Amino acid sequence: MAQSREYPAGTGRWGPGDPAIAHIDMDAFFASVEILDDPTLAGTPLVVGGDTSRGVVAAASYEARRYGIRSAMPIFQAKRLCPGIVIRPGRMTRYVELSREAMKVLHRYSPLVEQIGIDEAYVDLSGTDALFGCPERAIRSIRDDIRAATALTCSAGLSTSTLVAKIASDINKPDGMTIIPPSSVRAFLEGLPVGKVPGIGGKGEERLRAIGVRTVGDLGRLRAGYLEERFGRFGGWLEAVGRGEGRTVLVPWSQPKSISNEITMPEDTGDQATLEKHLLALSDSVGRRMRRQGLRGRTVTLKLKTDRHRLITRSVTLERPFSQGAVIFRDARGLLRRHAGGTVMRLVGVGVSGLEPEDAAGQFSLFDGPSPEEEKWERVERAVDRIVDRFGAGALRRGRELE
Repeated sequence: MAQSREYPAGTGRWGPGDPAIAHIDMDAFFASVEILDDPTLAGTPLVVGGDTSRGVVAAASYEARRYGIRSAMPIFQAKRLCPGIVIRPGRMTRYVELSREAMKVLHRYSPLVEQIGIDEAYVDLSGTDALFGCPERAIRSIRDDIRAATALTCSAGLSTSTLVAKIASDINKPDGMTIIPPSSVRAFLEGLPVGKVPGIGGKGEERLRAIGVRTVGDLGRLRAGYLEERFGRFGGWLEAVGRGEGRTVLVPWSQPKSISNEITMPEDTGDQATLEKHLLALSDSVGRRMRRQGLRGRTVTLKLKTDRHRLITRSVTLERPFSQGAVIFRDARGLLRRHAGGTVMRLVGVGVSGLEPEDAAGQFSLFDGPSPEEEKWERVERAVDRIVDRFGAGALRRGRELE
């Protein structure tokens, strides 16, 4: 049963013209999906991640979190904290599927939805009262509809800005919501520790403590301009936080500037064939994501990290836009062969930038259009897309990846 909290309890409501911004955060999303698909995992300390010496925790169930396990923690450290931990590899196709279902629910309530991750988004409920009732009623309905659509729970925060809504959604987890109406925003922020504000972080909190600032209320009592003088642009943002100000305009969707994928390999290697095998799988993944979003690109970038953590990036720009994994791999492999030089690597990645919509690619002339070979691979890869969309990412793989 969903929990609810209002601050202060039962006081204040939204009036005409008041912004109403909600933050929706799926609870322990990856881990919850694994439990949904395998109910025997319920109640167990579970993490999603790579079970190798270099694996990291992508998500942890709430049972695992009680042991101090957190996202981005090395798997070996998680095992030390909880020797009986259950580890499951990630299944991104399944997570994306359920994420889309949750986002569809949000779009039914407002055209202004800003997705900020696979498992969280903001939704602007301002002025939707005639359709869905007051914002408090709408957010309750949204949570019920997400549960019905995905069989998963989410936590929510509702207030007057993205900043306060996000803080609020974290207060009553899991499966809860916190409502901070317009008249209560200042009182809520007054005693809030600055470490609870997204964007300040541990180091920022230390710097503020050094000047006697412990709460958001302390920020608001400082002389105007002091924080900006001391911390620059970051200080100017802190002053806005101290005044209780936050973003009220959402950005529904913007075309990405690049699409990339990378892998930290199980073992450092300088073997060319091994590096190319990983590069091929990454290139196919990037190409599939581009086609799924209806995009083409012009620049291929190879990313390498040596066993001594030196980062190497090299790029090549093509005359015509592309979205085929075969083209990405061809040019990334060329960069690899020219610049790897037998160096031992721990990470390999590939990305495509210079993106544009497929329908903006323009008409090719008789002599500079795609070659018959490129057209053939375009048809092949789109056929593979349909198979993968239907049966999952592991349904079809290149033979070279299996060597």
